[in-house]
Amino acid sequence: MKRIGILSDTHSCWDERYETHFNDCDEIWHAGDIGDMSIVRRLQEIAPVVRAVSGNIDGGEVRRACREVEVFEVEGVRVHLRHIGGYPGKYAPGVEQSLIYGRTGLMVCGHSHILKVMYDGRLGLLHINPGAAGTHGWQQERTLVKLTIDGGEMRDLEVIELGKRRI
Repeated sequence: MKRIGILSDTHSCWDERYETHFNDCDEIWHAGDIGDMSIVRRLQEIAPVVRAVSGNIDGGEVRRACREVEVFEVEGVRVHLRHIGGYPGKYAPGVEQSLIYGRTGLMVCGHSHILKVMYDGRLGLLHINPGAAGTHGWQQERTLVKLTIDGGEMRDLEVIELGKRRI
């Protein structure tokens, strides 16, 4: 059983509440637009495993350390983690084929700053966009997501609201 914390679009913003909400997590996944590697290093102090992908605003240091796409398995669930991915029915070009061929059970992406948790019945996978955790962007509410993956089953999904974005 693994408890997973998921965030995206921090844009170099650190919030002490990331630690508060993710301190019970075995892994933390960052779906891109990290901003700078200090965010990843601080997340590594919270959970033993941190998986992160680069996003469209990320510069050289982040791009050298983080791939654009990570595909891995956790507790029997094949995971596809990327920044720009779209969502069921409106995937970004080339993404749907990667999901099909990779036998994906969980797709996690960011970019839109829009919290979305949807089941794609056609591809048989759960899609999660955790929204934006940082203060940069047009989102109204800053959000994080947590879920448990246990023996191929995903459960106990929790949306955490961090409050309104400061202007």
